[in-house]
Amino acid sequence: MDLTGKAAVVTGSGRGLGLAYAHALAAHGASVVVNDIDEAVAEQAVTSIAEAGGTAVAEVVPVGSAEAADRLVSRAVEEFGRLDVLVTNAGILRDKVLWKMTDEDFDAVITTHLRATFTCARAAAVRMREQGEGGTLVLVGSPAGQRGNFGQTNYAAAKAGIAAMARTWSMELSRANITVNAVVPVAATAMTETIPAFAPYVEALRNGEPLPDFLRKGEGFGTPEDCAALVPFLASDAARGITGQCVGIGGDKVALWSHPQEIRTAYADGGWTSEALADAWSTSVGAEPQTVGIPAPKTPEA
Repeated sequence: MDLTGKAAVVTGSGRGLGLAYAHALAAHGASVVVNDIDEAVAEQAVTSIAEAGGTAVAEVVPVGSAEAADRLVSRAVEEFGRLDVLVTNAGILRDKVLWKMTDEDFDAVITTHLRATFTCARAAAVRMREQGEGGTLVLVGSPAGQRGNFGQTNYAAAKAGIAAMARTWSMELSRANITVNAVVPVAATAMTETIPAFAPYVEALRNGEPLPDFLRKGEGFGTPEDCAALVPFLASDAARGITGQCVGIGGDKVALWSHPQEIRTAYADGGWTSEALADAWSTSVGAEPQTVGIPAPKTPEA
């Protein structure tokens, strides 16, 4: 897992999961560009990495635009001479049900998650292809993007798009030896603290209490640091053959998410009529409808 000599950009890495990813990359020898919109937070992240023996610099810019993406890539090249790893972690929430969600709520989340993943990945891919030595794109997804989630039209759509982009870019960049994967983390963060079932455990963790096994194993729910090991692994030579995958991690659990695929089929000679679909649905393709949403945590009392 030696990443010595490699340079990485981690968006949204001033705190939470992004900071954990940045620390993990630096601990394995990579030099890191820390990105955040808060200068004080970004500089504190850089200081914490340096105090741990790593190398990092801060680039304070809101992601989304092509200009911001170019700044991040250019900073890595200026400071470290190259770019080998991009982690697109930056994100925000603007949760509302469909009929209450505004255009601004939708656009803000799509810009920060989906558009920023696109612009940053594009800029990184251009640089990595110029270098001619391969590279690693790690896109950050979410269970909401895999299954949907109540009140998260914008977030779920963005994360589903990110998973689709990982699959697409893994094909487009394979000849350049650039791997592209999506990680699907589940961790105690400011975002998950808003989920009522998790909130008391996140608060307990903040007070120094460990998370119980039913969360760490059963739900795959842990700390940001529990999710961080996946990023250096995907950036290492050991993972050069892994691309186009969605990998879940959290607590004591790691998992490979399936890609969407047909699960049942039926045929009608000459094609289907609406009436024939109604007659056949419940006994053919619709016999076992797929579930939606993120399952509620199963607590020991449940």
